Amino acid sequence: MQDNILLIEDEAALRMTLGDRLRSEGYEVECAADGEEGIEKASSQPFDLILLDLMLPRLSGLEVCQEIRRAGLITPILMLTALGRTADKVRGLKLGADDYVTKPFNMQELIARVEALIRRAPSRATAAGDVVQFGTARVDLRGTEATLDGQPVRLSAREFQLLRYFLEHSGATLSREHLLTEVWGYSGKMFTRTVDVHVASLRQKLEPEPKQPRFFLTVQGLGYKFRPEGPA
Repeated sequence: MQDNILLIEDEAALRMTLGDRLRSEGYEVECAADGEEGIEKASSQPFDLILLDLMLPRLSGLEVCQEIRRAGLITPILMLTALGRTADKVRGLKLGADDYVTKPFNMQELIARVEALIRRAPSRATAAGDVVQFGTARVDLRGTEATLDGQPVRLSAREFQLLRYFLEHSGATLSREHLLTEVWGYSGKMFTRTVDVHVASLRQKLEPEPKQPRFFLTVQGLGYKFRPEGPA
């Protein structure tokens, strides 16, 4: 079965060029020309990935990202951002985007990011699942669902993938570079702030006191560690 991508981009020429290239790589591509159309399509059928431009008419890409996550969809979101808009990148990651590519982008790099996101996205068909509990949080790895105090927690695909990695490597100190390689599929020098943003989001959503985390711990100068029983 072909992977299905939703491309939300208002620039017609780029929409056509990028759509054609993705189709040539074997993907099925559905397009939307503005934010409202993008939300409608994202909510009406399943996609394996959403390519989302931040500069959109009617609704901005940031608003689209926020609405998609509010709807409970964990489809991976790859943002297309303007050069130098670091604040938008960070805000987009906080709102639930999984990665970004800066315009003008190299097409091969974009395709590599697309492949990495789809390959690492959580799937309900996975057989490696189990239920993990820590504090008042409960995580169903098979069903890709999480709750806190019995209430559903909305996680992006990347947040869930990072959470899964922490749970599977409980007690291990994991550097930002290691997490970027294993969870994001990157190597070399990358935007390590991406990891910090996603860890902060997991704390906000799953820690009883996010500003005083018990489970997702910072190891100064080294990285992060997950401890299901809390700090020693």
